[in-house]
Amino acid sequence: MKKQFAVIGLGRFGGNLVQELASLNVEVLAIDIHHEVVQKFQDIATHAVQANAMDESVLKSLGLRNFDHVIVSFGENIEASILTTLQLKEIGVKEVWVKASNAYHQKVLDRIGADKVIHPERDMARRIAHHITSEKIIDYIEVSKEHSIVEVLATRKVAGKNLIELDVRAKYGCNIIAIHRGDEVIVSPSADEVIQKEDLLIVIGHNRDINRFEKEGV
Repeated sequence: MKKQFAVIGLGRFGGNLVQELASLNVEVLAIDIHHEVVQKFQDIATHAVQANAMDESVLKSLGLRNFDHVIVSFGENIEASILTTLQLKEIGVKEVWVKASNAYHQKVLDRIGADKVIHPERDMARRIAHHITSEKIIDYIEVSKEHSIVEVLATRKVAGKNLIELDVRAKYGCNIIAIHRGDEVIVSPSADEVIQKEDLLIVIGHNRDINRFEKEGV
């Protein structure tokens, strides 16, 4: 069975999320309190419904308990976000992901049981900052406060060497988990895989170790 997703709040983030999920051919229910907003998603989402998500009876009637993921994406309405999250967990939704506006909002969401708290603006700002301050880092994904996955551009310094010669784990404490080469992605590359110039090395590790590898290793 296909996974079922629901997005509550069809603002900029929620609306884009619905479009992306729909493009992946998964079942997505789009929910917003405003009729005119819902109308825009009638032909995009699997179903688009005008509803007040703060009403527990409405959440139950929509069958959200049976969905794999429900994403709460209100704008600045922190009260609505918190109450909706609380109701979703109380009716037994397995995975509730919530967009947070600030640190205080996240703290409350964590306490009431949100499974994942999303900071799209903060996360995008971090990715851009890492990208523009280094000619080698192409993309950046935060895994935790101290660990990340980055795409590092292979330079002449490492081109022609295999992973045994680079010995990244022993020297820098991080791991090359994949190599993006043109249209090909080499997942879990073998130790004798030879790096080519312009390869994108997908590296996971502690931020401190990744920074050292980016500055000294490539």
